Amino acid sequence: MTTEEHDVGAPVVVDLPIGLPPGGERTEVDAMGSVEVPADRYWGAQTERARRLFAIGDRLLPAAVVHALGELKQAAAQANGASGRLPAWKADLIARVAGEVAAGALDEHFCAGVFQSGSGTSTNMNANEVIANRSIQLVGGELGSKVPVHPNDDVNLGQSSNDTFISAVHIATHRIITSSTLPALAGLRDTCVALAGRWEDVVRVGRTHLQDATPITVGQAFSAYAAALDDAHGALAVATDGLAALAIGGTAVGTGVNTTAGFGAEVCRRLSPSGATVFRPATNPFAAQSTLDALVRVHGALRDASVVTTKLANDIRWAGSGPRAGIGEFVLPANEPGSSIMPGKVNPTQAEALVMVGAQLAGADVTMGIAGAGGHFELNTLRPLAATTVVDSATILADGCNRFREFCLEGLELDRATIDGHLAGSVMLVTALVPVVGYDLATAIAQRASADGIPVREAAIALGVAPETFDAAVDPLAMTRPDPPTP
Repeated sequence: MTTEEHDVGAPVVVDLPIGLPPGGERTEVDAMGSVEVPADRYWGAQTERARRLFAIGDRLLPAAVVHALGELKQAAAQANGASGRLPAWKADLIARVAGEVAAGALDEHFCAGVFQSGSGTSTNMNANEVIANRSIQLVGGELGSKVPVHPNDDVNLGQSSNDTFISAVHIATHRIITSSTLPALAGLRDTCVALAGRWEDVVRVGRTHLQDATPITVGQAFSAYAAALDDAHGALAVATDGLAALAIGGTAVGTGVNTTAGFGAEVCRRLSPSGATVFRPATNPFAAQSTLDALVRVHGALRDASVVTTKLANDIRWAGSGPRAGIGEFVLPANEPGSSIMPGKVNPTQAEALVMVGAQLAGADVTMGIAGAGGHFELNTLRPLAATTVVDSATILADGCNRFREFCLEGLELDRATIDGHLAGSVMLVTALVPVVGYDLATAIAQRASADGIPVREAAIALGVAPETFDAAVDPLAMTRPDPPTP
């Protein structure tokens, strides 16, 4: 049935609330025949088939992808209305209902799971059928009749699952990263910058190989965390920009068959009305549809950022270990009881949670690599899995960073007595003597201090170093900076 054959003019649109009477079933029809569909759901025959055929676990596709698909359908309807391919009233009606999808108002009517048609056809048709039936309801028609709004001919006009689904995944992931993940990394970085300034002159024992090393300031250590987070933020921002290139307009295999020239560009323009996010047609639609490369790169950047946050979280919990039988230099906020049997125990749970986020992203990146390599010829058919993986990773990394910042870093304190005690007992202070007494004597001093369990100063004096020579050479704060240039 063509658009013209079921175009009955401009019907009256009634402002009906979302929802259908509960109970019973109705008959819907697709190309393979009739199917009984729950009467209180807007989806149609093809969605119902997918619901039954792909009953694999209970993981639904992320709502963010469904909402982005609503945005895309809305922009497509508007573009088709502007070009005259759809009557203005029909374009407006479809756009209105697609806006309800984008706003999350129809979430309960989306049932396609992660493990479905590899192109995302189940989800695309779920959207087409929901939008069509809700539109029909608003004009007083019969649900399932496909009149006056047809899910394929009207809602999906100028589109294919192969270009709409991957475009929706790009839109959803781009929005999550720019609105949540990047700000979360920036917030964590800024907190580290603030702590670096706060503790810039607090000297502690440096540690390499989990062994004592020459002194470093607490501020310097936090400046390293801040710099690493800034690098990760920049790399993720660059990768995320690649998601602004959309496959829409390529239809089935990238050629644009059954759509019009400029359709993809017009949809992208309507997705970016404020200019704040400028979506654009992919430079090469064939690559956009046959690969998942942009998503794989983004997930790699997310994984890399989680490497940085895992290092930070582990350092914080190591430094706060104890409090009496560990390093004990940091005092972590006491957020919750740490044990059901040991009274008074407090654990570094925020750090543990962020480390688990990192572990999850490391495994997810393997999934993304396999998914990206799993495409064949003109289509990658692991898209729903890739979509779920990257959206989940972007979300939990953002949440993990925010909770760690809020409930750990912002309340972090120093145990100055422990820090000073560790520094005073550090054998590696002897390093400052090397330019004065030479490496061999400095080594002997270190060995004497370690063997006898005495301070380095005492060992140095016992081996012939004058007290004033030691005191002039060994200044822990001065050891955190390069020597001044020789005059």
